[in-house]
Amino acid sequence: MWDTLARLYIPRAHHVKFLPLVWSGLWRKPVRTALIFLQVTVAFALFGVLQGMKTGVEEAVAKVRADVLFVGPSVQGAARLPLAYVQRLKSIPGVQTVSFADILVGTYQKPNQVVGVLAIEPTDIWSTLVPDLFQVLPKDLEALRKTRTGALITADTGKKYGWHVGQRIALTSNTLQSNGSGTWPFDIVGMVTDHEIGEGGLIVANYAYLDEARAQDKGTVRNFYVVVSDPKQAEAVSDTIDRAFANSSAGTSTHSFRDGAQQEMQSIGDVNFAIRAIVSAVLVALLFSISTMMMQSIRERTPELAVLKTLGFGDRTVFVLVAAESLLVCIAAALAGLGLAWFAFPLAAKYVAGLSMPLVVVELGVVGAVLVGLISVSLPGYRAARLNIVDALAGR
Repeated sequence: MWDTLARLYIPRAHHVKFLPLVWSGLWRKPVRTALIFLQVTVAFALFGVLQGMKTGVEEAVAKVRADVLFVGPSVQGAARLPLAYVQRLKSIPGVQTVSFADILVGTYQKPNQVVGVLAIEPTDIWSTLVPDLFQVLPKDLEALRKTRTGALITADTGKKYGWHVGQRIALTSNTLQSNGSGTWPFDIVGMVTDHEIGEGGLIVANYAYLDEARAQDKGTVRNFYVVVSDPKQAEAVSDTIDRAFANSSAGTSTHSFRDGAQQEMQSIGDVNFAIRAIVSAVLVALLFSISTMMMQSIRERTPELAVLKTLGFGDRTVFVLVAAESLLVCIAAALAGLGLAWFAFPLAAKYVAGLSMPLVVVELGVVGAVLVGLISVSLPGYRAARLNIVDALAGR
């Protein structure tokens, strides 16, 4: 590419090559070049992390199922929902399937070893219903279905407490059984894959076992899961469900899994605005910094540039020469910064399940580096291109 530019802009009588000139200009002041490189690297590493998290979270939210509705009590802490709601939910137009879940909170051996028991009806619907929560193999779901006191554990939970398939465990809970005991035995019959990485405290059990054994709240559930036939009608079906139980003793609040994920993002503030503000401030500061350094470089190299123009370099060639220096540093440093951000994302994924840095962020970063390079060099490059040879050589 640079040889082509040289052939286009440099007279054939000269044997000076374009790329060596660019390289020589960059390393005329190694410390300054290294400083610019470091600034750009840090700026684009920050850009990659922030923009990557924003884009990654947006893509993660977009992947959350919109056809699965979460039906819970209308007010947090309100009355639990009757299990009898199942039949009415199934009769609502647009509803494809309905399931439910309840929670038992217990401890294992020590009060600080809290274990959450998700009690479900182990039907085939759970094989595909909410993979955003956990995934279960058909054989494990069948094992749970056949064992009244059965339980499925996650790999993290098994590792944390030393549990294994075939083992009987006992949890202590404030939820008492009909016989007055707070001890709940479970037989581990299989595994589930939990998407909350590193959370060692979940097991899945039979709702029938919990409901039949407990002394209070019989025939109630914590929430329902409703699958609609058309995701586009999820909001309409949600409104219909809430209106259907508006006058009941236990009202409902319904939203899709995707809406729930979006609400969680909104609850932590305007992330998009904060990220845009930070990235914009960093890039503007970077533009001023690079422009200042390039202006200083041009002033120091005025006699050299004047000699090049004397040898036949035109205004456009000098501008391209200076711009090439800026672009080379900016693009190389931006790639280094984006590379650091790319390798940092596996660490972020430990806290935000499924988060990854989309390739589009790298593409945006490269485009941004080109723009930063061109904008920052525009004034210094123009000044270099418009040098008057006589004045420059005379030091005026």
